[in-house]
Amino acid sequence: MVDHPRARKVADRIHETVARMLDTRIKDPRLGFVTITDVRVTGDLQHASVFYTVLGDTESREGTAAALESAKGVIRSEVGKQVGIRLTPTLEFIADAIPETAQHLEEALRQAAARDAEVAALAAAAQYAGESDPYRHDDEDEDAPEAEGGTEPSDGGVDGPAPRG
Repeated sequence: MVDHPRARKVADRIHETVARMLDTRIKDPRLGFVTITDVRVTGDLQHASVFYTVLGDTESREGTAAALESAKGVIRSEVGKQVGIRLTPTLEFIADAIPETAQHLEEALRQAAARDAEVAALAAAAQYAGESDPYRHDDEDEDAPEAEGGTEPSDGGVDGPAPRG
């Protein structure tokens, strides 16, 4: 599936034609609520993959797939008339996996939100280990035992080695 400008234009025309055909001309009772999501055409314009989704259960999806397969010839002849190219591409109808993928992603996001809520609840009820204020303050120095001889340095308040003399 090459991304040529002409192939994109042909794919857009096929998309419009197939959607219109399914809406107006195809009257198969097996055909469910179908949405054409994408059409991809090969670079040589010989093959078109038509992606579709069906709203409903598995039975309606299978019925729609059978209805599209049986109406493929009528749809292809109409595509040939509407698109106006020398060779009409063969059509392949593929059930698109977008709804299942979206449902899977929504479930993953729902699970992540539930885990985040659990963590937030645990964090709200959490307490610090030890005391509420683990730092020492200057007013607490009177509780600490003092060394004998005081805290004044013996060399007159100058830190470091004693001068040689």
